[in-house]
Amino acid sequence: MVSAYDERPWLASYGDELPRELVPEHDTMLAMFAATRARYPDRTATTYFDGRLTYRELDELSDGLAAHLAEGGLAPGDRLAIYLQNVPQFVIAALAGWKAGAIVVPLNPMYRSHELTGILGDARPTAVVSSEHGWHEVLGELARDAGVRIAITTSELDLQTRGDERVLGRIRRRPAGDAADLLAVARKGGRPPEVEVRADDIALLAYTSGTSGVPKGATNTHGNITFNCAGFRARATRDAPGFFALAPLFHMTGMVCQLGAAIALGGRLDLAYRFEPGVVLDALAEHRPDYLIGPSTAYMALMNHPDVTRDHFASLDHVFSGGAPLPSAVVERFRERFGHYIHNGYGLTETTATATSVPVHLEAPVHEETGTLSVGLPTFNTVLRIVDDDGADLPVGEVGEIVVEGPMVVPAYWNKPAETSAGIRDGRLHTGDVGFMDERGWFYVVDRKKDMINASGFKVWPREVEDVLYGHPAVREVAVVGVADEYRGETVKAYVSLRAGQRATAEELVEHCRRQLAAYKYPRIVEILDELPKTATGKILRRELREGKTG
Repeated sequence: MVSAYDERPWLASYGDELPRELVPEHDTMLAMFAATRARYPDRTATTYFDGRLTYRELDELSDGLAAHLAEGGLAPGDRLAIYLQNVPQFVIAALAGWKAGAIVVPLNPMYRSHELTGILGDARPTAVVSSEHGWHEVLGELARDAGVRIAITTSELDLQTRGDERVLGRIRRRPAGDAADLLAVARKGGRPPEVEVRADDIALLAYTSGTSGVPKGATNTHGNITFNCAGFRARATRDAPGFFALAPLFHMTGMVCQLGAAIALGGRLDLAYRFEPGVVLDALAEHRPDYLIGPSTAYMALMNHPDVTRDHFASLDHVFSGGAPLPSAVVERFRERFGHYIHNGYGLTETTATATSVPVHLEAPVHEETGTLSVGLPTFNTVLRIVDDDGADLPVGEVGEIVVEGPMVVPAYWNKPAETSAGIRDGRLHTGDVGFMDERGWFYVVDRKKDMINASGFKVWPREVEDVLYGHPAVREVAVVGVADEYRGETVKAYVSLRAGQRATAEELVEHCRRQLAAYKYPRIVEILDELPKTATGKILRRELREGKTG
């Protein structure tokens, strides 16, 4: 029997603006970059404060670095780890790795010895590219212990002259005697090796953020990435758009929805080292990008900056959110103040960023009963399902686990056959997220399976409580968790940070929820914090809050 998901009800909402099926023009990142470089050699590819690189320059520098890596012994299939913030050298290194036939392993530059030791031990990189201070302070000794044979460092002060004190003020040049300088070897030039790269070759070994456990390496293939990049081409409304890199490049959103999309469209990628609200606002005013994507927490921080004005966002055609849940209250607040609707989306590292999105000609519905904002419609060639604990499709409107199948789903986890068998079955990714589909094919994410709270036998999904709290004018950020309760088994606790200049008591916030939620759902405990713990990509770490780590 054909289920509701096989019928793809979401296609009716595509309208005339979007194709029903997508055939990518290129099947590897190298082919996609080569086509753009050939078409637009002198177009600006990246900006970094006052520095610029054209596609021709990016190609030449990555050629030189690829030649150096190959001469040092990096072979096709070897891993190249990159430990950098949002700087042009990240782009140069990624392209060079692919030109050498390597697998790129992006490392979160906020990770320290514990996290890095696990990833290096699992990925076993042959080569690393690191910031100078990152090499001296953290990575150098760990890389040597992990058997890394090729070390390259670079300074974030290069390729710009402004030296913005807010993000670059503490950085000093610290060349490493046991590592080559990236720009020095890249500028020597050279021909990269002749390697054959195919669609099913791994392009990225991207480690999950570990918000609910030990990070796993997702094997994102060249075909996975180029398919989702082709989706941006299909949805584009402008030639050569400017993409401001609000999300970090080491994260899948940054790698695919910013870097990959910019290359696919011959666009410009604006970089500003790392997220700092004032720096971001200045960059938006200076470079006037067309496209912005980032987590909801980044938009909250920008909205709360004392110097923000409507003009900062005036150049934007489209504003998207990804990487963290987006409350409907934030969408409306942003539109009211700045005139832009934030288009929601949903994806995971294992879906190479995008699995659903809200098309630019539509707005996402809000579920009447729960107030949950839809995460959009499945993207091209993709089917999402809602299944029960036995993996059987559930009817429209019923809550169950979200399963994704499509050309962007990774084939496996690196070195983890048991986890692969459990989570990626017959090309279908069992996400561990819980949600439902409405009759028109819009999907809603309720929460993570592991985050469900059982209060006196009743299920409470933290996301629903969080959405209610975000509706309070004083609330900036929220995380809801279950805590042990002698009588109820678990009870609902909310951690809240407040907007600048706003006041609210814990009792007031409890009452705000009590008026809008069933008795078993509203939080009995509210704790107000200055800041909530987050990953470097802006996801609030509920796990740390459950464990009592609030400082």
